[in-house]
Amino acid sequence: MKRPGPLLTLLAGLLLAVFMLSLNATTGVRNASSSRPRTPGTAPPASATPGKSTSPPSPSPSASPSASPVPNADYAGRTDDDSSAVAVSLRDGRAIAYFCDGHDKESWLKGDVRDDGTLRLTGKNGAGLDGTLRDGRRIRGTVEFGGRHYAFTADKAVKPSGLYRATATVRGAELDGGWIVLPGGRQVGILDRDGEPSAAPVIDPETGAVTVDGQKLTARPVTP
Repeated sequence: MKRPGPLLTLLAGLLLAVFMLSLNATTGVRNASSSRPRTPGTAPPASATPGKSTSPPSPSPSASPSASPVPNADYAGRTDDDSSAVAVSLRDGRAIAYFCDGHDKESWLKGDVRDDGTLRLTGKNGAGLDGTLRDGRRIRGTVEFGGRHYAFTADKAVKPSGLYRATATVRGAELDGGWIVLPGGRQVGILDRDGEPSAAPVIDPETGAVTVDGQKLTARPVTP
């Protein structure tokens, strides 16, 4: 048997060399890909959660200030010309007022009070009262009566100041009395006997007691 010659040995060596070169080339490409540095800031963004908006929440509108509530209170005062007195009682958005000069002029008026403190009250024979509540402490306004206008200021009243009324039948006569007790204790009132007005007798503002034609009556605070 003949031994392989030098040519066969050389061929085997070449094949081995080609194989090793191919293996090194493949490994180098793979290592280069895995070791390539990642550029900072190129990380893929996180995916948004389905169904959720990424918009910032809209600011809620600020609540509008509410109007100050109209107090339940009584007010009493004089007209600017000092000829008459005015008293107003406010309860739950309703108002009743009394205007009188203590002799023969008087009017009962009523109506609503608006949330802004303005009031427009009406009475018999075209009488009216326009006023504005100021800071809950006083009412400034005008009374229209008998074709004239009487400007007035009525301050918040503290008991026993305020508005009082008494009705009764005495000796067959229908009596209707109205009283305004002013701050300081002064009283202005009219007593009607069957529709005939005259100055009212003085009442006890602590109890409302009053004597008319020998009969004791009780004048009570007036509220709407």
